[in-house]
Amino acid sequence: MTSTEATPAGQTPAGRTPAGAFSYDAVLCDLDGVLRLFDLDVQDAIEARYGLPVRRTAFAPEILSPATLGRITEAQWVDSVAAALGGDERARQAAAEFAAVPFRVDEEVRALLAKAQEHAPVIIVTNAMDSLDEHLDRLGLTYFADAVVSSARVGVAKPDRRIYEIAAELAGAAPERCLFVDDRAENVAAAVALGMTGVHYRQAADLAAALG
Repeated sequence: MTSTEATPAGQTPAGRTPAGAFSYDAVLCDLDGVLRLFDLDVQDAIEARYGLPVRRTAFAPEILSPATLGRITEAQWVDSVAAALGGDERARQAAAEFAAVPFRVDEEVRALLAKAQEHAPVIIVTNAMDSLDEHLDRLGLTYFADAVVSSARVGVAKPDRRIYEIAAELAGAAPERCLFVDDRAENVAAAVALGMTGVHYRQAADLAAALG
C-alpha cells in the first residue's frame, strides 16, 4: 500500500478492532534489521574474499545518506562505494556483490505485525533508497503495511523528527499513541522524544512483549 493510502484519522478499517481494545493507535516499524534480514554471512564472505572494508564503507554516513535522502539512486550509491574502496575493478565487483546480498522476511515479525493490524494500522518507516518498491515486491510485502514511509521519497531520514511525524499523520494517530520499533537506539530515542512508545528491537520477543 502506498503512503497515500493510510486510513484517515478517526476511521477504523472494516474488520479492525476499535483502538480502545488495543494499547496503541498505530504501530510504526522499521524495515531493515526488524522485518527484513540480510544474510550477514554473505556480507562477511565478500569482505574476506576481497580484503576490503565494504560494510563500513557502504554504511558510512557521507556515502549512505545521499541515497537514503533520495539525492542519488541505488546504482549511484554502489558507484560511490566502489570509488571509496579504490575505484578499480576489484572494488567495483566487491561493491556490486555487496549490494546484491540476499535478504528475507523475518516471518515471526511479519506474523506479529499482521496480528497487530487487526487492531491498528502498521506503518513501515524506513531509511531506504529508490529501489525500495522493487525490494518490497521481492519480499512479498508490497501490500502488507497500511502505508510505507521511505526516507528517499519524503527527503528526511531517521532520526529526523519529521519522518516520525509524517508516519503518525499517515496513520491518523497522535505521537503519544504510537508504538515505534527499530533496531537502532538513536532512532528509538528520537521517537520517544516525540512522545511515542519506543522498542529497541533485538529479537522478535521484544516486539511480542510490546504488543502484549
